[in-house]
Amino acid sequence: MYYLSEEMDTTIRELDDDLYRQAKAKAALMGISVGRAMNEAMRKWISEGSGTKKGSVLDLKPVRFGKGSEHLSEEIDKVLYGE
Repeated sequence: MYYLSEEMDTTIRELDDDLYRQAKAKAALMGISVGRAMNEAMRKWISEGSGTKKGSVLDLKPVRFGKGSEHLSEEIDKVLYGE
């Protein structure tokens, strides 16, 4: 799906150099510009939402970690807060 819109030149800071090189190479192999690839990536990222699940901490269920972990929470408290 492509949208007609005004294009603009933009500087994006803090891009990972290696990741950018890989994206540029893949775009070249596909015969498209990096800008077009970025537009597609951003559209997909936006359409997928925040990526976080909504709910309540009350919805969490206990997890069994197996034999020998019965006092794990107390051991974690000791590490975090001391004796």
